[in-house]
Amino acid sequence: MSRRHKPAGGDVPSTRYASDDATIRQKLGYLSDLAGTWEGRGFNLIARPDFHDQANLYLQLNQTHETLTVSPIGSAIPNRGFGQDDIELFGLSYLQKIHDHHTGGALHLEPGLWITQPGTAYPPEDPPANGQIIARMATVPHGTAVLAQGNAISFTGAPTLPPADFILKYHGSMFPSFNSTPFPADPPVINAHGSSEEQTAARRSADPFGQYDLRVPAGAANPRTPFGTSPAEPSLPDQIRGVPMQEVINDPIRLLQAVIEEQAEDCTFEGVALNIATRDTVVFRRDPDSPPAGPTASIRVTGAAGGTENIRFLDGGDQGPNARAGLVYSTFWLEKVMPESGGHFMQLQYAQMAVLEFGVYALLHPPNGPPGKLVKLGWPHISVATLRKAF
Repeated sequence: MSRRHKPAGGDVPSTRYASDDATIRQKLGYLSDLAGTWEGRGFNLIARPDFHDQANLYLQLNQTHETLTVSPIGSAIPNRGFGQDDIELFGLSYLQKIHDHHTGGALHLEPGLWITQPGTAYPPEDPPANGQIIARMATVPHGTAVLAQGNAISFTGAPTLPPADFILKYHGSMFPSFNSTPFPADPPVINAHGSSEEQTAARRSADPFGQYDLRVPAGAANPRTPFGTSPAEPSLPDQIRGVPMQEVINDPIRLLQAVIEEQAEDCTFEGVALNIATRDTVVFRRDPDSPPAGPTASIRVTGAAGGTENIRFLDGGDQGPNARAGLVYSTFWLEKVMPESGGHFMQLQYAQMAVLEFGVYALLHPPNGPPGKLVKLGWPHISVATLRKAF
């Protein structure tokens, strides 16, 4: 006698079997072309605590080499409903490995998942027009887990645009161009494109963090790559892809734009932009080098939800967090690049901001006197890369 497995709710079966590849790719929708192995180069900027040198921060700058392996999950993922019938998610697992381009030293290892979600009635949530609800789940060996949700939308044309309204925006991205200048963390309000640490500090009546200014030599009083690295890293180049190094520090996304500007001379583009964030609204300053009371703009991310969780060491104690991860947002551009000579290749570009939270060492530990005041800032950790689907 044949035996059938009764669905636990809605029409989602209790027993799941792997589907054929074509069916899985169709269910993945806008995420389907993520599957495969990607390889390429990028850039990483991270301000991290420097208790060893008793400095406010160490600014670590790395040209990177990355391998990203993405595999479809072979069956549906049922989520059981209480206020509505069950839904099915579809997804891909991935493993991201990043190392320093010059030394080969390990920088980042991240296993994770991308998933799709259908529209729902409980809670009411609809995907954007010609789009899809998506989420990314990531774990980082430092002791941080991230859930960032958002949407996937299609675009046609080069994935960069000239300045529009108050901020430089990129085709398909919901976010303005990135800026690496630190900012007050409660609540986070990210500085505008074009801001410099020197001018922003002057507007907030504070001493600038010289690590962000290449005119200030790196050293014990101003720790920045390659100071104190073992084995020694090469000195910073004057420019990367024709972008002056100071501009790379101010806005690393310029490196992605440089790639597209070169390709746009004889290529056309179409693709999908994946916008995700750990909260539904991200706030930016409208004006470069804005004072604390300057005007802001709130970018609402359709479908965004989630958050970050950190091990206890990162959360810190009475003197504030050691290096707690807070807000995370990113755009991934999944691009079909079509040269005039014919054919096409697949390219993946991304720009990610992960805000680290820790205090200003000099204010908390004055050289002469009792412990001072905890001033916690948000320190941008920005990663960008251009990858191509590998053989």
